[in-house]
Amino acid sequence: MAKGDKFYFENFSECTSLAKKAAAFLVECLDNYRADDLEKMIREMHVFEHSADIKKHEMNETLAKAFVTPVDREDLDMLSQQLDDVLDLLEEVLQKLYIYDIKSIEPAAISYAKHLVKACDLLCEIMAEFENFKKSKKIHSLVVACNDVEEDCDKLYLSTMRDLTRNSTDALHTLFWHNIYDCFEACADACEHVSECVGSIIMKNT
Repeated sequence: MAKGDKFYFENFSECTSLAKKAAAFLVECLDNYRADDLEKMIREMHVFEHSADIKKHEMNETLAKAFVTPVDREDLDMLSQQLDDVLDLLEEVLQKLYIYDIKSIEPAAISYAKHLVKACDLLCEIMAEFENFKKSKKIHSLVVACNDVEEDCDKLYLSTMRDLTRNSTDALHTLFWHNIYDCFEACADACEHVSECVGSIIMKNT
């Protein structure tokens, strides 16, 4: 692989590292939740999201100037965008808690956030293998493992939404948490999209 190609894979690795840190920070926020601290939490989370935005801009600038890329330019751009989506959605969870003035956290939300940490951990492992994907013996299993985490999130989403519908007697509480869990689910889907994009790139280039 050409020396200049390392930029792309390093950029993706740095983005997944930011996602992992952001997901871990989300768990910390939910575990030690204080509604009065939400503005501070959002500011701290935004640091991760903004750093990922910078990485995406760097990717866009490099792709615009590149004559040859290690895999299709469109695939690199898509993967960069999907990684950015993960960070955006992690930030959005805290934003929704703030918008809806949530005073206490549902236990299932913490479980969901911990699943997202697992997914982001796997994305970091995937990106560590991605540069040498033609020789990697474990990248396929890592992609499958990330998809498995998303399936676990689907199951959690179904059970949580059913419990919310059956047990909540407050219409606004139901509506607010419905939207918050939708955001968690979208983030899990975004992690899966990243892993599937990597899988598709591998399939096209081997």
